[in-house]
Amino acid sequence: MDIVFAGTPDVAVPALEALAVSDHRIRAVLTRPDAPVGRKRVLTPSPVKTRALELGLPVIEAARLRGDVISQLRALDVDAVAVVAFGAIAGPSALDTARLGWFNLHFSLLPAYRGAAPVQRALIAGETTSGISVFRIDTGMDTGPVLRRLELPLDHADVAEALEDYAHRGAPELVAAFDDLAAGTAALTPQTGESSHAEKITVTDAHLDLSASTTEVINRARGTSPAPGPWVELDGKRTKLFGLSPAPEVTASGAIGELTTWQQEPVLCCGDGWVRVEQIQPFGKARMATADFLRGRSDVIFDPYTERQA
Repeated sequence: MDIVFAGTPDVAVPALEALAVSDHRIRAVLTRPDAPVGRKRVLTPSPVKTRALELGLPVIEAARLRGDVISQLRALDVDAVAVVAFGAIAGPSALDTARLGWFNLHFSLLPAYRGAAPVQRALIAGETTSGISVFRIDTGMDTGPVLRRLELPLDHADVAEALEDYAHRGAPELVAAFDDLAAGTAALTPQTGESSHAEKITVTDAHLDLSASTTEVINRARGTSPAPGPWVELDGKRTKLFGLSPAPEVTASGAIGELTTWQQEPVLCCGDGWVRVEQIQPFGKARMATADFLRGRSDVIFDPYTERQA
């Protein structure tokens, strides 16, 4: 089939590479425009654009799917569009540019966790399994019929690890879905079961309530690490914590929010016990080993959690 690939971040690159070596012909790659990155705000191409150019594929850049980009897509006259984390909503005029439609690789078992942050929200909720779905996009929010589903464990340390894993496991499923479309054997199955939504993660979502259970604290840290980064406050300033894990062997008593050392390991007191903290990033400073942060200072007690907007 003749297709367009639409995607932007690193997580979309494995699917682009898999389709590029498949029997399908990528007529163009659609991605978001170059964006400023880092403290110096250097204008930088998306990972998908970078890889597409390396593969010798033509690139169309668009922040929104309307106007001239619709005309460009229509002129390509493709059979289908493959979408992986493009970053903009495809309305009716965009969806009409491909004969068979637009098909999205989504990182959850739909209808669970529809929306922008399915893996993040699943980790925060403490899910132990999730998966990927390939579905045809309609005008709803991830509500279209499903071509392929693959259940996968969700036992990763953080979002980055989970997304990298799901991206690589999902890429061949997307290719297989397009193979079925080309052969006319694709089965489009309406979504059934209880739906849930996965809104975009904000900085406020990453605020750790240390009065919660150790499980809840660790799950929220997993779901917001490495970005925007799980955080607490110290002297009214945001401090990020990374590499949280259970420390059930700690028998010391402590105040909620106390960061101290137990048998030469940094541990943090939460609502029902202690967790290890591998790294810390004080406000305005680089990330460092928590043991180095504590060296030469007395125990630290983080500020009480508040519900205020970060």
